Amino acid sequence: MTTRQASGGSDGKMTQAERSALSDKRMFDAAVELINERGTQKTTLKEIGERAGYSRGLANYRFGSKDGLMLELFVQFDERWEQHLAAYVQGARGLQAMQQAAESLRDFLNLESGYMRAMYLLWYECLGHETEMRRVLAEHHREYRQDAQRWIEQGIDCGEVKPDVDAVQFSVQYCAFIFGIVYQWLVNASAIDIDAVFDNYLKNTIAILGNPDHSMENES
Repeated sequence: MTTRQASGGSDGKMTQAERSALSDKRMFDAAVELINERGTQKTTLKEIGERAGYSRGLANYRFGSKDGLMLELFVQFDERWEQHLAAYVQGARGLQAMQQAAESLRDFLNLESGYMRAMYLLWYECLGHETEMRRVLAEHHREYRQDAQRWIEQGIDCGEVKPDVDAVQFSVQYCAFIFGIVYQWLVNASAIDIDAVFDNYLKNTIAILGNPDHSMENES
């Protein structure tokens, strides 16, 4: 029995749920292409449906509005990123978790550069007014800062991070580096050696945060 027959109907055809998932994926891919070509303002639901190979009205039927599709595109992107991040961090804690999270982003840039660029365009264009996208983005930023704060607090608790490090302030600085380097890389990737930048950042950050007393204890 083929994989398609196992997951589809008894006659080997795709189920309705599978067809819907496939059409959604194609429309998300089409949206990413169009956003990268012309930005979000000039991208229409009609064009997204046509680029995906469907009728003009399918995108509107599935998502209700362009804002609805863009918000779902963000949700899909975030799920993809969270799965990628989890595969790198796994059970790591403290400075190791921070290092592996940064490395996961570096690799994600190479794997999903088109999707990442489209999302940055979408995010920046939503900042001029209050939207659901802006609210969701702000909530995700808060979660990213909480992750970074937790890693530093774990490092302080186990003694590998200096006890006077402000975990809250570090979380803001860490996210500023992440968002800033992605922005610069998307603007002109050839101007930045992304591997060297991440390696240098992690080396310097660990040197600044690291507790020398903890290092000496491990050596003794």
